[in-house]
Amino acid sequence: MSAYVIVDIEVTDPVGYEDYKQRAAPIVGLYGGKYLARGGPNETLEGDWQPHRLVILEFDSPARAREWLTSPEYAPARALRHKYARTNMVLVEGT
Repeated sequence: MSAYVIVDIEVTDPVGYEDYKQRAAPIVGLYGGKYLARGGPNETLEGDWQPHRLVILEFDSPARAREWLTSPEYAPARALRHKYARTNMVLVEGT
């Protein structure tokens, strides 16, 4: 069953965040993930949610998405993301 990680990212340091992006992308691929959306324009269609930078990742399974997030390979990049941005992240199972 596929799984999707949806991240709402408020970048607080754009220069530092570029370093995060360069480090994170190969590790997503290492865990079989792929980017479906990565910071393009977004539009709120209903409700009052005002997302910042949205990223959507697809993984083969929820377990694989969790492995990526908690992996030793991703840990340094994750620390950079926490340093240069505020994030909200959810995992949703596909059908």
